[in-house]
Amino acid sequence: MGEGEDIEAMRDSLRRGDPRDLAAVFTSYRDRLRRMVEFRLDARLKGRVSTSDILQEVYIDTLKRLPHYQADPDVPFFIWLRSVTIQRLIDVHRQHLGARARDAARERRLAHGGIDASSEKMAELMGDLTSPSGAARRVETIALVREALDRLEPTDREVLALRHFEELSNREVAAALGIQTAAASKRYVRAIERLKESLERQPGFGEETG
Repeated sequence: MGEGEDIEAMRDSLRRGDPRDLAAVFTSYRDRLRRMVEFRLDARLKGRVSTSDILQEVYIDTLKRLPHYQADPDVPFFIWLRSVTIQRLIDVHRQHLGARARDAARERRLAHGGIDASSEKMAELMGDLTSPSGAARRVETIALVREALDRLEPTDREVLALRHFEELSNREVAAALGIQTAAASKRYVRAIERLKESLERQPGFGEETG
């Protein structure tokens, strides 16, 4: 994401501990945060929880936690802001799903304290992109993609989610995962190759129906 000099100046003021520019900086990232929230929010909360309300709470959280960012200014501001948003999402899940949220957390690895990318959600979005003809064919495609994603290591799946569904840059992915930029690039290439291999092993994937 290209940032203008005005946004960079605002971020510099935040690093110095001046919160007056926070609203403008937050607004500049709002669409990206919204995309992440909608992607990570549990499907069971659809219609029960407003993305706008979550982002409003994130803004308040950000204002309160700004000193934490000042203590580690080398972290890209958006990545820090994303981590605040992830924590708010975790709280929302616990609040609305209670024990069920804790059970789900035990069933899957949480990526660096966050919320793992859902194979089901990723498969649905990828199914939309492939646009197979017919509802039955689409359902079959989604099932095959989900199975292929489930075979990936959690980190590989997370890298794909960050790059393709949250649309993070390679540098941002590296910062989000706490690894070097070169390592993030290698993980992404590996994840693509493993997903392709997994899909190719799926009987019927890519075959056209008559």
